[in-house]
Amino acid sequence: MRLFPVTERGALAALGAILFAVTATAAPVNTADDLAQRIAGIDVVILGEVHDNPAHHVFQTEVAEAIGPSAFVFEMVTADEARSVTPDLAADPAALSDALGWAESGWPDFSMYYPLFLQAARASAYGAEVPRDAARAAFAEGAAAVFPGDAARFGLTDPLDPGEQAAREAEQQEAHCNALPEDILPGFVEAQRLRDAVLAEAALDALEAHGAPVMIVTGNGHARTDRGVPALLAEAAPEVTVFALGQFEAVPEAPVPFDAWTVADPVDRPDPCAAFR
Repeated sequence: MRLFPVTERGALAALGAILFAVTATAAPVNTADDLAQRIAGIDVVILGEVHDNPAHHVFQTEVAEAIGPSAFVFEMVTADEARSVTPDLAADPAALSDALGWAESGWPDFSMYYPLFLQAARASAYGAEVPRDAARAAFAEGAAAVFPGDAARFGLTDPLDPGEQAAREAEQQEAHCNALPEDILPGFVEAQRLRDAVLAEAALDALEAHGAPVMIVTGNGHARTDRGVPALLAEAAPEVTVFALGQFEAVPEAPVPFDAWTVADPVDRPDPCAAFR
């Protein structure tokens, strides 16, 4: 989705709260301690979010405090940027924000993410943001051609089943307010596959280097078990145990593709589709 100007990132992310009406089985959790008990012994814990909902970040922070991850993987920063997340720099939130280029990134206010980065500085931080030029290349050439690692390991060299391809294109269309020409939808799907693979590879690298548990901080779309990072981890490293949480702004009306879910009050935000009119 981030092939569009980064100023639209918040609007597109907001749509993530309404896109999950698909078949899967998940159970609600009420507190971080409840979730910590459920994920004891899990190798990779994926905590989804609606990016601009502060309560989602509070819950992520509480879970991190409860389980003490060995490493954090952030969708929001690149691998190079993550190397600046050190204890000394993280002691100053303004300095850390500057080092990460946060003000120019298009992500929501850094204060929501800072407690997570502070914990990551005490453990180890990994970045998995895909640079815009790489996302554009995946859009044009396919994820497998751009992914710097073993593309086959993460299933990127395999075309999607036609039904799955159609479902993912429909999801991208809805996420973009039904404003996209149909012929460019496959490119958006490939860019999303690339982002999922980069997140999955970073998690496996962190797990190998630091042991469990590794926590991934990402949007709900990447956390979903049917086609997001959990699915790629299952293909690349089936021996690794994975748990995915989705965070919503209303109780789901149908089963959702997560191992568990939680709900926080919605954010009062502008119409997310206004940017497409």
